[in-house]
Amino acid sequence: MMPDIFSSFDPCMYNALFPSNSIFMIMNMALVLLIQTGYWMINTRQSTFITPLKSTIFTQLSRTFTYQLKGASSIISSTFIILILINLMGMVPYTFSTSSHLIFTLSLGFPMWLSFILSSASLSPKKTIAHLLPDGAPDWLNPFLVIIETTGIVVRPLTLSFRLAANMSAGHIVLSLAGIYCASAWFTSMFGTTMLILTTLGYVLFEFAICLIQAYTFCLLLSLYSDDHAH
Repeated sequence: MMPDIFSSFDPCMYNALFPSNSIFMIMNMALVLLIQTGYWMINTRQSTFITPLKSTIFTQLSRTFTYQLKGASSIISSTFIILILINLMGMVPYTFSTSSHLIFTLSLGFPMWLSFILSSASLSPKKTIAHLLPDGAPDWLNPFLVIIETTGIVVRPLTLSFRLAANMSAGHIVLSLAGIYCASAWFTSMFGTTMLILTTLGYVLFEFAICLIQAYTFCLLLSLYSDDHAH
């Protein structure tokens, strides 16, 4: 029994369907290998599902500088598919939603953001520093612009991680509240209960779409960050 609606976000909470949530973490790590099996295996049901997703994210990556960075496209596309599967696994009732926690989203966003910064600085430190100052700015405004641009770059991993964790957490909280209301109003009014169940089912479908959209937004912003890379 859950004491409150936030108990589903506790990794130590007993799971009635899956006694050990570590199974999900092992599956998430194994996905990195499964995604790239198309290079040495014939087409399977798994590759048929993954190929359209990879094509979608590769189309976006080809529009940014990420496509010019060796290995970055493969990493971001793998992250995109992993995030989709993790978000969808969090929709299973009474399971631990991994992507709803900041420690998980930050562990994904921060290393990738930092890798872009270090790669750009190692390639051309002057061009990396030059990105901190927009072209055509007046001289008296330059110090303030550098501070503002530096602050904006530093907080990127935080905003990226908070966006994913907050959106996924909010969706699960709404679903928990809807489930509580459905259970409490079951014998109160048949019409009201039916409308509430239909509304909840509609929101569940909407939340599945949110799982896909948030994964795409996360990887989209990562690809846009690569445009500041020195080249």
